[in-house]
Amino acid sequence: MRSLVNISDKLSSKEINPTMQRIKIYEYLYGNKSHPTVDTVFVNVHKEFPTLSKATVYNTLNLFVEKNLIQEISIEGNESRYDYNLTNHGHFKCKTCGSITDFKITKNVLNDTNIKGFRAEEQHIYIKGVCKDCIV
Repeated sequence: MRSLVNISDKLSSKEINPTMQRIKIYEYLYGNKSHPTVDTVFVNVHKEFPTLSKATVYNTLNLFVEKNLIQEISIEGNESRYDYNLTNHGHFKCKTCGSITDFKITKNVLNDTNIKGFRAEEQHIYIKGVCKDCIV
């Protein structure tokens, strides 16, 4: 887990005022690689900050995405999840348990010759199936 000072410095470097709530939200994301939803972040950080509102969590996550501190992933159209990992990678969502797992991408599609002449800015690879823990 990162120290509060390191997180505060990281937020400040992105021109984000490092309030204690923002620090704790970022700390939660850093410590939980499960790609949490707004609700999951809210429930867990709210335990430490009972005055925290869901709107604050939502606004903070949007700010973090806007400042390129985290990424928002939308594997299902109606559900946003948040990922601390900004490296180029894909996501596998299990249809049985709902877990989302990161996997390495061996090819950067953004450099593919089929998209020459376009200005591609993001690459998202989502795969759905059944994870190794749910295969019976």
